[in-house]
Amino acid sequence: MMEKILLKNTEVPEQYQLETYMKSGGYQAIHKAFKMSPLELVEEVKKSGLRGRGGAGFPTGLKWSFLPKDTKSPIYLVCNADEGEPGTFKDRYLMEKDPHLFIEGIIISSFAIKAKQAFIYIRGEFVLSTTRLEKAIEEAIKAGYLGKNILGSGYDLEITVHRGAGAYVCGEETSLLESLEGKRGYPRLKPPFPALVGAFQSPTIINNVETISAVPWIVLNGGEAYAKIGTEKSKGTKLFSISGKVNRPGVYEVDLGFPLEKFIDEYAGGIKEGRKLKAVIPGGSSTPVLKASDIEGLNLDYEAVAKAGSMLGSGAIIVFDETDCMVKSISVLADFYAHESCGQCSPCREGTAWMARIIHRILDGKGKKSDVDMLLDICDNIMGKTVCPLGDAAAMPVESFVKRFRNEFEYHIREKRCNLS
Repeated sequence: MMEKILLKNTEVPEQYQLETYMKSGGYQAIHKAFKMSPLELVEEVKKSGLRGRGGAGFPTGLKWSFLPKDTKSPIYLVCNADEGEPGTFKDRYLMEKDPHLFIEGIIISSFAIKAKQAFIYIRGEFVLSTTRLEKAIEEAIKAGYLGKNILGSGYDLEITVHRGAGAYVCGEETSLLESLEGKRGYPRLKPPFPALVGAFQSPTIINNVETISAVPWIVLNGGEAYAKIGTEKSKGTKLFSISGKVNRPGVYEVDLGFPLEKFIDEYAGGIKEGRKLKAVIPGGSSTPVLKASDIEGLNLDYEAVAKAGSMLGSGAIIVFDETDCMVKSISVLADFYAHESCGQCSPCREGTAWMARIIHRILDGKGKKSDVDMLLDICDNIMGKTVCPLGDAAAMPVESFVKRFRNEFEYHIREKRCNLS
């Protein structure tokens, strides 16, 4: 039986209130954390093997250790709650259902990196999440878990909730920092990386909601216990938000390394109306699509999904069945990325709009024979040639749809209609 770490109490009525959170053992990890040194906490997280759950999968403890040891500048923790990728809704679920778990994680993580100010950069549309977080912060202050001299430890911490304006690019960490500082959300050139020069020119650690929310369990149970869950390189549990043609879309928590087909059947209730599985995007709309045959025996961990030709990303699984037209499906994503390109880099600004126009031309029955290879050429001229990963995020799905379902694109061009209509 798998142990739930993040969703253990999310179905408890009024879990978002301090009193209920305390009854389920909430805020106990803080007492243990304050008996440890910041360095010991960083080492415990390193030992756990926890990797960033926002998409990149970078080791969390290692990231924390990149902070300069002798800085006189303030250190900041910035929590990335700007969950804007199509198909991804796990962080919002956590913030709405169990906001104190996230707050407790922020307090411990801030103590570990010696930050006295933390920011939650939250997507502007997440009204309920924002309301519950602000209420949770207010309750934590009154209970002595936030503010000056927390629990008599001599440690001070303030948390500021900052609502973004809904730009997808602000999920990228340096765009987020620009927006947090009140500027246009343009990505920064790296290096320097945020751990050295981040928010307000100070050393900054940026972690997402799911990552931070795992920290209290790690402190209470030990890094080694967390590292025993999952696979050799992908440790712990992971939240997956599944949508598309399944019977029970939603957010589920499983050990990393869990079989994808079993996840679709047992957790998401299988394919709608008993239809045949056609394809799966395993890690969010920015990751390459896989054909049904590609996911046979595939496990949900970073290494296995990469070996299959995609990415685990944010853990947003999108399922397609045999009735889905893949040209029409990718047109939706192409429109999204063309709209969300910030316009700073020419390959992304021009390329995303160009890809969307060509795909719609094909859908409208006006495609040219050369359009399929033209799409691949545009992808090649975007990937790796932009300041931030949005260019890759836009090109990778288009390239994978064209390569894995080329016959559907060619049918549309040749017959001027969809083979499913």
